[in-house]
Amino acid sequence: MDKFGKSQPVTRVEDTRFLTGQGRYLEDAAPEGVLHAFVLRSPVAHGVITALELDEARAADGVHLILTLEDLEKAGLSVGMSGTTMKNRDGSQGAAPERPILARTRVRFVGEPIAVIIADTLNQARDAAELIWLDIDDLPVKLDVFSGGEPLHPEAPVNVAFDWGLGDESATQAAFDAAAHTVALEVGDNRIIVNSMEPRGCFADWDGTRLHFTYGGQGVWGMKAQLKEKLGLEDEQLHVMTPDVGGGFGMKAMPYPEYFCVAQASRHLARPVRWISDRSEAMLSDNAGRDLVSLAELAFDEDLKITAYRVSTRANLGAYNSHFAQAIQTQLFSRVLTGVYDIQTTWLQVEGIYTNTTQVDAYRGAGRPEAIYVLERVMDRAARELGVDPWELRRRNFIRAESFPYKTATGETYDVGDFEKLVRRVSEEADIPGFVARRDADAERGLLRGIGTCYYIESILGDPSEGAKVEFHEDGRVSIYVGTQSNGQGHETVYAQFLSDQTGIPVHLIQVVQGDSDLIAQGGGTGGSRSVTVQTNATLATVDVMVTAFVPFLAGEMGVDAEAVEFDGETFRAPGSNLTPSMIEAAEMARAAGRKDLLTHEARAKLEGRSFPNGAHVTEVVIDPDTGHTNVDRYTVVDDFGNLINPLLAEGQVHGGVVQGVGQALLEHVVFDENGQLLTASFMDYALPRAGDVPMIEFTSEPVPSTANVMGMKGCGEAGTVGALAAVANAVQDAVWDRGVRQADMPFTPLRVWELLQDASTATG
Repeated sequence: MDKFGKSQPVTRVEDTRFLTGQGRYLEDAAPEGVLHAFVLRSPVAHGVITALELDEARAADGVHLILTLEDLEKAGLSVGMSGTTMKNRDGSQGAAPERPILARTRVRFVGEPIAVIIADTLNQARDAAELIWLDIDDLPVKLDVFSGGEPLHPEAPVNVAFDWGLGDESATQAAFDAAAHTVALEVGDNRIIVNSMEPRGCFADWDGTRLHFTYGGQGVWGMKAQLKEKLGLEDEQLHVMTPDVGGGFGMKAMPYPEYFCVAQASRHLARPVRWISDRSEAMLSDNAGRDLVSLAELAFDEDLKITAYRVSTRANLGAYNSHFAQAIQTQLFSRVLTGVYDIQTTWLQVEGIYTNTTQVDAYRGAGRPEAIYVLERVMDRAARELGVDPWELRRRNFIRAESFPYKTATGETYDVGDFEKLVRRVSEEADIPGFVARRDADAERGLLRGIGTCYYIESILGDPSEGAKVEFHEDGRVSIYVGTQSNGQGHETVYAQFLSDQTGIPVHLIQVVQGDSDLIAQGGGTGGSRSVTVQTNATLATVDVMVTAFVPFLAGEMGVDAEAVEFDGETFRAPGSNLTPSMIEAAEMARAAGRKDLLTHEARAKLEGRSFPNGAHVTEVVIDPDTGHTNVDRYTVVDDFGNLINPLLAEGQVHGGVVQGVGQALLEHVVFDENGQLLTASFMDYALPRAGDVPMIEFTSEPVPSTANVMGMKGCGEAGTVGALAAVANAVQDAVWDRGVRQADMPFTPLRVWELLQDASTATG
């Protein structure tokens, strides 16, 4: 059987549905007669609730229910939100303060939910919220990522949630003491708001015995487990579904307070209840991304080989531990701490700091973009300070192709890689030799052109196991049930294409079924670039089960011994028989013979190891020094994703990831005032990249097939963002270096770039 697919650039089948308005999103899926929820949120960043009077609001037109934390506790809910904690360097556990579903007696960020109003219409619920008398005594607001300030939680008296370390601190210090050269750079990684096209939302319908819960997320099984725990329900009392989802990016991978409130409201009222966030509400309450500052240091020997690497990070967690937050800037950051470089002496220390801001959690790449950004920025700085070409410094320190499998200092095992090959290819594709002429031509026009490079690697995350089920229907269609969840990536196309490639079933007959806990018993959802690799691995296992099950049956139909029957990826064949049934025909024969057991096949499979997508990004920016406007003029990517199922969709994932990286680097600027009020809570104030902000992105696949899975695949969903941040930032730094700018941090808004140039001019004046 062909284990690797046919790698055809098939266009997305789901796009016809989406582009003609036939998508079925949350707004389309809610039942008739649904009640509407509105969330009363804290208008201040930090304070004690001294009054919350609800009588007038409860009596308002159309209002059916108002929920507070007290109501949830009376109903028996477990009201503490879940949050991962990490161990401190001294062996103790990181802080785990209560994050109540609704505020208890104190609010800690603008937008924290306090009460939920359920009414016949959204306007009635909103009007009722205006009748609630809420009084809050202000407390001092903390916004910086240093220890100290007014404690947000008694469990963290100096607002340090954890102090985590990994590596050998003393050996790293010894290497720095003995180094021929050392280079240090402090790097800021700005906070972003995710802004998925479809805001968060959910609806719930309690039918008297079961709760049917639908939400826009990245997997139904984690949400089902959370609902069971918080509402005290049994497994059979819960049915969780996800319809079409308009973007997730990690932000929709975890539970939020509104979901539990809506579920409880439906259970209490025995009516369907819906909540959909509006855009400003999303900006206030969705988990944000990034927001950390790192001091990165490299030690070199006389030959400019890296002898040690040290990073000290202060990460803004927001007001509470979000679901995965403590792990992201520690454990996940460490997965690719040393990137593609042969460095065995390292020390990573991370402090997580509570502030009076919205929680920070996973955003496209979740820890790996942050780690690569820090490393590739300090590598670029080292090349400048040591007087060597940036690519030459990287080449000297690359892990050699013959060194794989390679165990990193942080315990990862990279299976394969040929970084030199990708660098040679990107030099050609990006026309790096022609850069000088382009820079000189711009200089004659008074413009500054810079070139930036980044070589990234990322680690596939999440559950390495996944399941798949294939069912043959009477009308000739075939369903494949999967445990991942598309948020717009094109899974319906890829999974159908892969099953077709492996079985010969015509792709137009294959329907991908996802996001329903009644139809699929178990699944790992989508996140960490895991989906296609783990799901196709499960599909291969299911195809093997199908073939094994059909062979003895077909042997009888073909009049041969079972050992003689073979499947070539399209048909069953055997010497001595003129029957060559396809998989579809085999299913029809089984149905006719009453063999219903041959019409459904399923299997679970576990990946042998993680795969590590990697690649080279080269970008050129042009800056107008009179205005500070920065334009990304050229962008070239050469990626090693291993074997591809669908190169067209892989390229689309890279384009989307790069654009999100460009957005963070140039435009996306979250601003809080000194009172913790979010000043960038609308698209009038928070800039996202538009088509005119992004050049044509050149993508080339240079595969080195993975040995960690039989398909030779590597994930690609987050790779574009992982490489884009440092490539753009290094290009800006290159453009302004000769003007005396030595510290350039994202976002490179026109004002910031103009001020950098003015400050440098004044300093050298």
